[in-house]
Amino acid sequence: MVVMNRITKAKTKRGKRALEVKEPKAIENVKSAVFVRGVKCSQAVQDCMKDISALKKPDSIAYNQKNDIRPFEDFSKLEFYSKKLDASLFCFGSHNKKRPNNMILGRMYDNHMLDMIELGLENFMPLNAFKTGKIATGTKPCLVFEGEQFADTTNLEMQRLKNLLIDFFRGPEVDNVRLAGIEHTLQFTSHENRVFMRSYKVLLKKSGQRTPRIELEEIGPRIDWVLRRTHMASEDLFKTACKQVKNVHKEKKIKNISEDAFGSKLGRLHVPAQEISKIQTRKVRALKESREEKQEKLAEEKEAKRRQEVEAVFGSDDGGGSEAEDMDES
Repeated sequence: MVVMNRITKAKTKRGKRALEVKEPKAIENVKSAVFVRGVKCSQAVQDCMKDISALKKPDSIAYNQKNDIRPFEDFSKLEFYSKKLDASLFCFGSHNKKRPNNMILGRMYDNHMLDMIELGLENFMPLNAFKTGKIATGTKPCLVFEGEQFADTTNLEMQRLKNLLIDFFRGPEVDNVRLAGIEHTLQFTSHENRVFMRSYKVLLKKSGQRTPRIELEEIGPRIDWVLRRTHMASEDLFKTACKQVKNVHKEKKIKNISEDAFGSKLGRLHVPAQEISKIQTRKVRALKESREEKQEKLAEEKEAKRRQEVEAVFGSDDGGGSEAEDMDES
């Protein structure tokens, strides 16, 4: 029996805000990554996942408990984690005799598996092995890709791995970057079926000119991977996952707003006719009617009422004069 996906409805305002965060958006949020370990996982893989999670913070979620998962056989549990934690990226670590020091990097589309690549950890030096100054948490890195395999467009596996690494480490999207804001560089070098990852801190030195002299200081981690198995999405599914709303970054035109030569914004407003007599204004004692004014107003109202009663009985002056003239003529 097939169970259909139930439509979740929020019962509280907090739940409604949580569902709004998970809703599809024209401009995506920063992709979060979940780090999961298998039943058997070597200490080197655990330390490597810990350092990658530190580079990915604050958009990373790490699980330390053991999970009996074989992603290339059944990835339903990873899809469950993705939907529960709203994380479209994952890193899975395991270790066995056939595939020692195994790491799997992958991503989801619509909470379903899109693609994943299995990498073997050959060499690793952790962050704490480099006795240098570190970078602040959440710093957006500058990504550098080198090697013939990354440049070869016919090599599908390396092209997808490059795309996956960009998705994993790119951080938030920004329009402008100041020179002093480039503090971290991640370099990925490909050689045959191997990928070498290096992490550098950017140092701005005095050069005697307006442009500073750039120096790179390795801060770790240092990782050497070898490419193993892959699970690639079809071309149609990959195009669907990469599709964006048309003109999503185009500035929306706002009506009745213009800009003058000095850069000041000028707006045109349509204000309907206002009935000032019906507007409730603030009651001020200085504007309050005095006793004499009230008595005078009351006297005027009485006089107007008396005149109406007299006119109702005797009629108006014009009407009475015309009747008298008719009688004289007769």
